[in-house]
Amino acid sequence: MKTNNNSFMIVSFFLLPVIQLFIMASPTDAGGGGRWQLLQPSIGISAMHMQLLNNDRVVIFDRTDFGKSNLSLPAGNCRRDPSEMALKVDCTAHSAEYNVITNTFRPLSVQTDVWCSSGSLMPDGTLLQTGGFNDGERRVRNFKPCSGTGASCDWKEVNMALAARRWYATNHILPDGRQIIIGGRRQFNYEFYPKSSDKNVHSLPFLVQTNDKGIENNLYPFVFLNVDGNLFIFANNRAILLDYARNQVVRTYPQIPGGDPRSYPSTGSAVLLPLKNIINSNNVEAEVLVCGGAPKGSRAQAEKGIFLPALNTCARLKITDPKPNWVVETMPSARVMGDMVILPNGNVLIVNGAGSGTAAWELGRNPVLNPVIYRPGNKIGSRFELQNPTKIPRMYHSTAVLLRDGRVLVGGSNPHIGYRFSGVLFPTELSLEAFSPSYLENPNLRPTIVSPGSQTQLRHSQKFTVGFRFSGNLNPNSLSTTIVSPSFTTHSFSMNQRLLELPKTGAVRSLGKSTYQVEITTPSSGNLAPSGYYLLFVVHQEIPSQGIWVHIS
Repeated sequence: MKTNNNSFMIVSFFLLPVIQLFIMASPTDAGGGGRWQLLQPSIGISAMHMQLLNNDRVVIFDRTDFGKSNLSLPAGNCRRDPSEMALKVDCTAHSAEYNVITNTFRPLSVQTDVWCSSGSLMPDGTLLQTGGFNDGERRVRNFKPCSGTGASCDWKEVNMALAARRWYATNHILPDGRQIIIGGRRQFNYEFYPKSSDKNVHSLPFLVQTNDKGIENNLYPFVFLNVDGNLFIFANNRAILLDYARNQVVRTYPQIPGGDPRSYPSTGSAVLLPLKNIINSNNVEAEVLVCGGAPKGSRAQAEKGIFLPALNTCARLKITDPKPNWVVETMPSARVMGDMVILPNGNVLIVNGAGSGTAAWELGRNPVLNPVIYRPGNKIGSRFELQNPTKIPRMYHSTAVLLRDGRVLVGGSNPHIGYRFSGVLFPTELSLEAFSPSYLENPNLRPTIVSPGSQTQLRHSQKFTVGFRFSGNLNPNSLSTTIVSPSFTTHSFSMNQRLLELPKTGAVRSLGKSTYQVEITTPSSGNLAPSGYYLLFVVHQEIPSQGIWVHIS
């Protein structure tokens, strides 16, 4: 299926309109909170990787060696690759750009295999995407937010730009604007990009130590920038704190209770919980939440046709504590291959995945259709809230990303080596859905940001004023302002995902006519908030406004 490019709206970067909710199917309401909408029955490719850009468009791609997709490239723009393992000449797309505002999409031309690759946004908003398979394993690809529809608004690729092959690696933006690329299949090391100063590959023995022979269980490691500037790296069932500049492990954390693996292919998911009280980075507490996965031996058993129940636990660790210990909680249901998305109010959506089996081709069973909301501020025992189910199984190779209007875009699911639409348990899924959390149920209860304008440039440690309208009874003690970094999502991990609550520097002021002002301060350094684009939200009693884009540097 291909949309008419003439219908693809050109969006101003500075006057982004209110996003409309496009509903193509009746919402599902039974069994909990939240609503589902089918946005597109097919975009022609399967959403294995997704990244929201600062023009409200989402770059999506799967892999070039799936064979022909259902999305045609423009006439004469075929991909010709003698090293390709599926089609030497392919006139179909394996990447697409989805316009959230107009609910349209168009094909993009990726030239090398992006299968199981990684990426993150650079400080200027460009998607830097790295590695993949076969001819793509040492490639770097760039996609700069743009408003056109032709060759000038498409992928740009750099050959042999990486020092090592990167397949199933993890990227993270650093305080100095570079990206670090960690691990990947048979790569027990890391490197940086761009390579202006450091072109080397740096050994990381931790990835050797966490590699289960014949299974791995340490691919796509969970990586978070800690508030001290070091990197928290979780692989398999344990974690370290790495001073990447000196290549020195400065801390080793306890093994997760039970010892079961949580990394690919025993794929769980993880988030850095919201950072608060960020005036002084020395006093900021940072916590990581790891949920789901598959017990030891799941991969070997699944290959024999025995699908073990997935893990039904989450484990939470305060990584800044002098003597941290994991706190284990039980989810409403077991889940492997789930996605975790931080919502603007600081809650976490857990969505997608299976109830048994493991990641990899054909090895998952019992799709988990009900998302769960995790409320990190509640007491243990009251943090999980079951949500309404989708009707579409989202198994291996599914994704989910937060949108500016507060919805979560959900897509993907292809547990097959190629595109398979019949004769299989879980056909290749080309659709896009949106999940609307319950905070979207009553628009009259949502604040509306009136200032600053979209794309406002801010500096670290800068005081600025946010103006907003609110028609209800305002409780200043229940008002917060948050910023969220848009993440690169694939294989159940959202790279670079981060939410910070900005401190208020004065009282909330009423300006009359249901309009208010509050002065807030941006994070003090790149250790807290690396330079780049963020979504800014005003949140009242857990109900967020629509976001606006701001740039912090």
